[in-house]
Amino acid sequence: MESLVIGVIASLAAGLATVIGALPVLLPINLTQRVQGIMLGFGGGVMLAATSFSLILPGTEAAVAQGQSQTNAALIIVAGILLGGLFLQLAHRFMPHEHFFKGKESYQGNNLKRIWLFIAAITIHNFPEGLAVGVNFGNNNITDGIPVALGIGLQNIPEGLVVALSLVAEKYSAGYAVWISLLTGLVEPIGGLIGAGVVSIANFILPWAMAFAAGAMLFVISDEIIPESHRQGLEKEGTFGVMIGFVVMMFLDIALG
Repeated sequence: MESLVIGVIASLAAGLATVIGALPVLLPINLTQRVQGIMLGFGGGVMLAATSFSLILPGTEAAVAQGQSQTNAALIIVAGILLGGLFLQLAHRFMPHEHFFKGKESYQGNNLKRIWLFIAAITIHNFPEGLAVGVNFGNNNITDGIPVALGIGLQNIPEGLVVALSLVAEKYSAGYAVWISLLTGLVEPIGGLIGAGVVSIANFILPWAMAFAAGAMLFVISDEIIPESHRQGLEKEGTFGVMIGFVVMMFLDIALG
């Protein structure tokens, strides 16, 4: 029960980092497209490193510790990653949402306001992040969970900024944009609760849960974050951001874990 509570609190703290990212819209400053591209790439790099060092490798070690051979452990991770990616693909297919810059996807009719399409997109993306945090804490290993929560929190800062900037560009007030950024972050403790709860109840699911979260995050990175960071000819800025984010998360995971 203690690990469950800690997992939910940690995923909530990581989700609330979206508000920190949204705060600049309250200030009289103008963030250029280049800066936004770097920050979005940074978020993708953090997620990529978290997927590798905080989910796939520990998931493999957990499977081996449960008595699986190296081959079986690898197969479990492969299957879990593919299931996570499939889950996000189905979510994208059946949930109307809108990309920040690429436009609408799975959108039918005009009865949904654009703001709810943004919220749907963030909901899809934030759930696997909260799941990743919860899974790590649900294993009663706070040492492994802390760098994941920190990394996801860092990733949420540029995400919150992009949400807020997009809403302000649509003529919503800065205060309203910050409020919506806060609400999008509250999706993560739901994923954290599910991840920590499942692992706490049935520890044998841990490798599967880690691989599933990794697959979902990989899908988001490849399908959303990297293409978005490369928009409008900003490939170099996005790539630079990805590399910075990757090494920052890698350092946190190695140094703290």
